[in-house]
Formats: sequence, structure tokens, C-alpha cells
Amino acid sequence: MEKRSILHMLDPMPNNSPFDVNMAMDAGFDVLVPYSNVKLDSVNRLTQDTIFSRSPAGIKRTGIFIGGRDLGLAIDMLDACQQAMVPPFEVSVFADPSGAFTTAAALVACVEKELKIKHGKELKDSKVLVFGGTGPVGIATGIIASLAGADTYLVDHLSNEAAAEVAKTYNRRFGCALTGVCANNDSDKINLIADVDIIFSAAKAGVQVLNSLVLKEANQLKVAGDVNAVPPMGIEGIKRNDLGVSLTHAINSKDAVGVGALAVGNVKYQLQHNMLKSMLETKTPLFLDFRAAFIKAREIV
Repeated sequence: MEKRSILHMLDPMPNNSPFDVNMAMDAGFDVLVPYSNVKLDSVNRLTQDTIFSRSPAGIKRTGIFIGGRDLGLAIDMLDACQQAMVPPFEVSVFADPSGAFTTAAALVACVEKELKIKHGKELKDSKVLVFGGTGPVGIATGIIASLAGADTYLVDHLSNEAAAEVAKTYNRRFGCALTGVCANNDSDKINLIADVDIIFSAAKAGVQVLNSLVLKEANQLKVAGDVNAVPPMGIEGIKRNDLGVSLTHAINSKDAVGVGALAVGNVKYQLQHNMLKSMLETKTPLFLDFRAAFIKAREIV
């Protein structure tokens, strides 16, 4: 009789995400075991308890999911899991803190596709702004775009110093080339978007980051993507279901188009489902983060 599949869900926060629990169940795991308030120094022990409690055949039906909100900590926990493996006792591990890796991968992949189709342009030839750039989704979006070759700026709404520190931290960690900037008023935003090709909005839900008065000052905008599904939208004029729809407020940018939150969310849902499911289907252990998520997102779109 085949052993039941088990997913151990490690989270440094007080609560595991119901979204992730639902996604894991729908992907086919039989048993979900959530762990909250998990410290980094506990990951080795938890991982080895996971791998040594089943035979090599049984551990192929076992996986570890890492949540939380801190991208750096999630990667540290993923690394700690990988280091704790003792072949042939190895299980697959998937890190997706706050859903940031799959959301960011879906966002960049959707925008990249529209950039190619509508403008014949590549990410590596583009200047990119990420509003909400110091939050989990914004940071992940910036890293993915930068590693794809884009000239990428993380925009914070309060502090140049905070943005610069986040950029420095992740540049050092992942070998990307992020620049941190601040825009706390419309004048700052107008200066930033004047010569930008792509805008990503990953700011807090229900907060409008860019209004029509700002957007009309963009002179070469190609694609804008917004992950905010709570009114008002993060970018005025982009509707939730938009996918390559004309961005009429960007009147000085010919053929600029928008990508809305539900269009991104559709890809994000498929992406997370497929990545969780792959943990049950693989013959060799998988160690999945934003890089694997972006590869799969490109395939989906």
C-alpha cells in the first residue's frame, strides 16, 4: 500500500497561511502538518526528523513548505533544509514566503510576455520601476527582473536609505543589480517614470500608487503590471482582469498596456499548484524558490 503523502509546513510567523494550506491540499497532499514560530536553528532538527522517519520510498511522498514574510529568512531556511538532507533520505522543499515568490514570478512573466508581443522588447533592454519595492512581493519582483537583465529600481514611499539598504542586501545575496529610490509624492513619481519602460506595482492592497496625472508624464512606458485587487487599484486605469489592455491614462506613451491583478493571480494560482504538485511527482528531490518559480511561470504564460 502506498504511503500517504505528507507536507510539513514551516513558518516563522505565529500563523501558517490558510492560502498555502488550501493550495497544498488541492495539489494532492493527503496530510498537512503546520508548524508556527519556527526558528532558523530548529530547521535542521525538523528536517532530519522528517527524512529519517520514513523509508527512502516513503520520503518521496514527503515534502517541506517554507512560508513566513521575510524573503531572506525563507531562503536561509531552504538552505538549512537542503544541508540537513542525508542521501538517499532526501525530500523536496518549496519556499514561498507570503506567496511572494510565485506572485512576483507570475507578475514578471505576464508583463514580459506583453512587452514582447506588443513592443518586441526584452526585459534586458528595459528600465523598470517597482513600487512597493521594499515589501516581500516588490523585492522578489525586483530580484527576478534584475536577474533577467533589466535596469531595476526598488521604490520606497518613505525613505531613500531604507530602499538603498534593501537593494544592497539583495544585490549582495543574489548577485543582482538593484537600485533603491524614494518617491513620497507625485512630483517624485513623475521624475521617476519619465523614461521608464516597465512599472510594477506591488504596494499595499487598497492603496493607489500612481494616478492619471502622474501616468500622463510617462514618455516611453510600455507595460504596467499591478497586483492590487482591492479598490482603488494600485495603478489608475488598470482593471483587475486586464491583460495587455491599452493604458489610456499614459497618454504620452504610445501603445502602453496594463496587466491587472486577476490576470496575474490566475498565473500565480496555476504556478503554485504546479510547483506543489511537482513535489509529489518528482523522482529526485526539488529545492524550489523564486528562480524555479520564474522558469515555470514563463512556461505557463
